[in-house]
Amino acid sequence: MPFDPFGKIALRLGMVAIALSLTGCATPPDDDDPEAKAEFEQINDPLEPTNRVIFAVNDHLNEYFLEPLAEGYRFVVPSFGRDRVTDFLDNLKMPIYLANDLLQGNVTLAGATLERFVINSSFGVFGIMDVAQPMGIPGHQSDFGQTLGVWGLGEGPYLVLPLFGPSNPRDAIGMAADSYMDPLDYYLETGGRHWMYWTRAGMGALSQYDAYRDALDDVKRTSLDYYSAMRSLYRQRRAAQINAGVDPDKYTAAPGGAGSSSVNK
Repeated sequence: MPFDPFGKIALRLGMVAIALSLTGCATPPDDDDPEAKAEFEQINDPLEPTNRVIFAVNDHLNEYFLEPLAEGYRFVVPSFGRDRVTDFLDNLKMPIYLANDLLQGNVTLAGATLERFVINSSFGVFGIMDVAQPMGIPGHQSDFGQTLGVWGLGEGPYLVLPLFGPSNPRDAIGMAADSYMDPLDYYLETGGRHWMYWTRAGMGALSQYDAYRDALDDVKRTSLDYYSAMRSLYRQRRAAQINAGVDPDKYTAAPGGAGSSSVNK
């Protein structure tokens, strides 16, 4: 399958971030300060100087580009309509979730994903309405970064990717791999329907930003260090998702089946 434009951007930005990070590593504490060294290793952010620069640039882009778009989106489209957009876009990603459920060996979650896709695509009018949730089939998201984590691959050092935000080498690779698993992307790209591809990508980014905008604003307003708070939240969320992949019986779906964003907002 030809690599789609969004996947190319994700991969290239990831490589740029890694390359830049190698020139901006934080100096670890001396061995004679075991407490500081243990804290340094726990934070797992040896690339912090460069990460903070990229984080700040992303934050400015969000403030001056995504924020006005999200404000206009909320003004024009009521809450009910925005929920329908979110449900529709999430339903389009079900093949990716299903593939990763199976790769993780989670047959139960794979069955639930397939049920949700069939029910929402039919009774939910192509996924515009999430009718599976009230039927007791909660939504979840699975991605290849999570799959690699379930297989035992470590996260590696914390990274902040340009545009995409908080990540790590494992999740950056997973993001690129997921682009290969998306049959709709393949259809749109090979069929020359590039405008549909970019419309979907743009609406997906806007919908994600809108969904988490208020929560992230609260984090930014109440935290002493927004960067550190976002780093902690991202790592905790990813650890919880991987633990859910290892033991799906402990999984608790987010309200409405919406997934978490990995972009820096």
